[in-house]
This record gives sequence, C-alpha cells and structure tokens, in this order.
Amino acid sequence: MKAVRLHEYHRTPVVEEVPEPKITGPLDVIVRVGGAGLCRTDLHIVEGQWEAKTGVALPYIQGHENAGWVHEIGGAVTNVAVGDPVILHPLVTCGLCAACRRGDDVHCESSAFPGIDADGGFAELVRTNARAVVKLDAGLAPADVAALADAGLTAYHAAKKAAGRLAPGDKAVVIGAGGLGHIGVQALRALSPAELIVVDRSPEALKLAETLGAHRTVVADGTHVERVRELTGEQGAEVVVDFVGEGGALEDGVAMLRRAGDYHVVGYGGVLSVPTIDIISAEINFVGNLVGSYTELAELMALAARGQVTLHTVGYPLDAFTQALDDLDHGRVRGRAVLVP
Repeated sequence: MKAVRLHEYHRTPVVEEVPEPKITGPLDVIVRVGGAGLCRTDLHIVEGQWEAKTGVALPYIQGHENAGWVHEIGGAVTNVAVGDPVILHPLVTCGLCAACRRGDDVHCESSAFPGIDADGGFAELVRTNARAVVKLDAGLAPADVAALADAGLTAYHAAKKAAGRLAPGDKAVVIGAGGLGHIGVQALRALSPAELIVVDRSPEALKLAETLGAHRTVVADGTHVERVRELTGEQGAEVVVDFVGEGGALEDGVAMLRRAGDYHVVGYGGVLSVPTIDIISAEINFVGNLVGSYTELAELMALAARGQVTLHTVGYPLDAFTQALDDLDHGRVRGRAVLVP
C-alpha cells in the first residue's frame, strides 16, 4: 500500500510503498482510510520534539486523526462489520486497567497511539482495535470528520470540562479560532450558556468564529487584553480556553482571567510562568487537556450528526503530503488539513 513515512527527524517524510497491516489479534480492526487529519503535532514530530517522549522506531507512519471504512476485523469483533464507516479514537486501549474501567481510557496504562508511537493513518490502511472505532452516522463522510478524531476530541474534552462550571451570565474567552479553536467555539456554544468572547490575530478567523456562534470577537492587536477586560466589566472571564499556548497567549490569557477562574491549556509550545502568590491570592486554576475519552468522541459525533459541530477542511491527496505540510507550517491552511488517500 501507499503511505507517508518519517525516516529521519528534521527531514520531510516521504510517500512510498509499504506492506499492508495484518490482523494479529482477535480484537484488531483494519480500516481503509478515508481521511487523515494533519496538524501541528505532526510538524512537531518531524522537528523531533516528540522523539524522547515516544521513543518510536523510525521509519514509521504518522497520522493520528483518522476515519474511513472497516476493511477487515478480528474474530472477536462484534461492534462493527466490514464496510461500516467509522472514526477512530486516537488511542488503542486495553480495556482492563483501572483507568479504562472507570472510562478514563485516555490514561490507559498500556495504550498505543497510532501516528504518534505506532504506525498511523497517513496511508491507505491503518490498524486499530474494536475499542477505538465509533460508527458514523450515515450523513457523515470520513474525510469531513477525520480531524474530529483528535483535534475535535481535544477541543470537545476541554469545552466539556469548561462548561461544567459555566452558568448563564458567565463569560468564557477562547484564545485562537484556527484549526482547534473553531471546533472549541462550536462545542462551547453547544454545551454552555456562557457568553463566548473569541480572540485571534486573524480577522478571517474571527469572521468564521462569528458564524459558528461567538457572541463577541476581539482582534489580538496589542490592545486585546484591555478590550476583554472591558467586555467582562473589568473582572475577567470565569473561564479562558487557550488553543494557542505560545507566543504570548499564556500571559495574555492569565490577564483575562477573573478571580477563582479556570485557565484551560489546550495548545502547547510555550512555558507557563506565574508567581505562586498570584495563583493563591486569586485562587485561579490551571487545567491541562489531552485528547478525550471514547465516550466523548461518541458524544462529539452526535453533535456532528446534528450539524452542531462542523469542520472547515482543506483536502490533499496522499501524494501532495509535502505541499500540505508546507501549507500548514506557513499558515496557509484555514481550518484543518486532511489527507485523502
């Protein structure tokens, strides 16, 4: 089959022929890829930022946001059949450890993460297991929802946590309305009664955010912190959800937060440095967000089926991977880039 493989860090992956994945266990599911999302984590992998964390053996196939059609199943698989359209939870989990048994499968003690620490979906076929596949509604096409498997799930996971403390009249600030943020705006609008204030450098991204449910938008032009403070009665927002996590967003976001507020870190790359006296005196909380559970992915697909969460995507054939990576790296992608084998 054709696949994109990373042979060496700091060098662009290449498209080549590789053997097809095989069923090796009774719960294995092999999926014919209909769409594989490309995100900044893939750029960071190529740059070597994940080398020490994953220890993955090169060469390997990236691609951790995958959807397609069931191609082959192991003998014990009963929840899907060959031909079913599915989206893949990004983790292949055991179902037996304490975390899995309490529904916190994102923290499975013996998981694999195809596209991160094992072969992923930048290929014609990808192997996962029965615990990872969510059947798609008939109205959803795999290429249209693939990036919801990780980016969308991460945004939904953060929005669901944030929504748990938001009441009518509260304010929530979303930093970044790009590939992750535009999903987060929709999820917060679906789950929360709070007023949504979206901050981004791009006027085009803010226009998109308005169409997706943002109540207020603020251009990040150096005066945005003061503008957000004005919109929140100089108190700050009850919740800030940061989909950027670098380039000054962290410092600005903390300044937009009210006393006893929650700061949700989703985007990454920067360093959070806050004097501890400021944390305790205002009783602010910092909350990390990593992907989400299988149940949350199923919930997100229900919202997608109802049209409450949609993806803005740019499609590329597998052979155009280099162009897709370059477009992503230089900010030419609006929404999510998706490889379509």
